[in-house]
Amino acid sequence: MLLAIDVGNTNTVLGAYDGKQLLSHWRLETNPGRTADEYGILVRELFSWQKLDPGQVDAVAVSSVVPPMQLNLERMSERYFHCKPMFVGPGVKTGMPILYDNPREVGADRIVNAVAAWEKHKQGLIVVDFGTATTFDVVTPKGEYLGGSICPGIVISMDALFTHASKLPRVEFSRPPHVVGKNTVHSMQSGLVYGYVGLVDGICARMREELGFEVKVVATGGLAPLIAAESRAISEVDEFLTLEGLRLIYWRNHAS
Repeated sequence: MLLAIDVGNTNTVLGAYDGKQLLSHWRLETNPGRTADEYGILVRELFSWQKLDPGQVDAVAVSSVVPPMQLNLERMSERYFHCKPMFVGPGVKTGMPILYDNPREVGADRIVNAVAAWEKHKQGLIVVDFGTATTFDVVTPKGEYLGGSICPGIVISMDALFTHASKLPRVEFSRPPHVVGKNTVHSMQSGLVYGYVGLVDGICARMREELGFEVKVVATGGLAPLIAAESRAISEVDEFLTLEGLRLIYWRNHAS
């Protein structure tokens, strides 16, 4: 069984795979302060809660944008699952040429998303990931990672508005009844939701003009469904894109 771990700045998503089948998945708060033992016990408890046997885990694959997490996840894997984890990064075969000026600068999560999206669709793509940052990643029709854009994430923008505007409250990120808000909460929700819809559609439109080839826009991340429901550009939401990319990359490096 493969344990796939996607470590983001805000959340860590875990998935348990039996071959190609995703048996279960969990979303946790990313906490670099947790020890290897805390992570090991927590993961084993999550497995047991889903009636999965943690003793069946014989492989661990990790995509991480939080370097302080690496040592504890490595120790967790070795102590609790008796295997050395694979961290996506330089030296790991992804099967995808990276056309970035400096390939080492590309976040592991962005490459993992691109690999999974290309494997599924086999065409030009824009992958939009709504995480701590909102990222746009372009894959060519040949299956090459071309580059993209990075924007402040939705939660970061919400927190900045609440923190730096003393009269504005903290609001839930949800679709308001109208674009023209009739109170402060609805006005803020309108700006956040439709502001990000406009950002996504605008960047995707400009990318399409610049690229010169047809692209399908695929979204992932916890807030993707809400934005996709209002977006003209997004044609598909794939909740497990990053986990699937980890599974693919792991087996490309451990085919035997």
